[in-house]
Amino acid sequence: MDLRQRAEKRVDAKIEFQENLFKYLIVNVIIAIICLLFLQSFWLLFLVMIFWGFDVLDKFFKAYSIKDYREEMIEKEISKMGE
Repeated sequence: MDLRQRAEKRVDAKIEFQENLFKYLIVNVIIAIICLLFLQSFWLLFLVMIFWGFDVLDKFFKAYSIKDYREEMIEKEISKMGE
């Protein structure tokens, strides 16, 4: 896999995480308002937060993995040493 394809894959994963996080926040705010106004309890909100939250965390770790961060640090060090 060449450098451009790797970069595209990482960018796509980051965009997917950010979109999923935005949707997660919007939906949870709406459910919280519904729970507060109509249900008088938050069990539905907690269920959505827990199960969808696992998916958000999974996408976060795929997008911002330690391995990628390590690779970026190595590349920066190599470029510094070459100068």
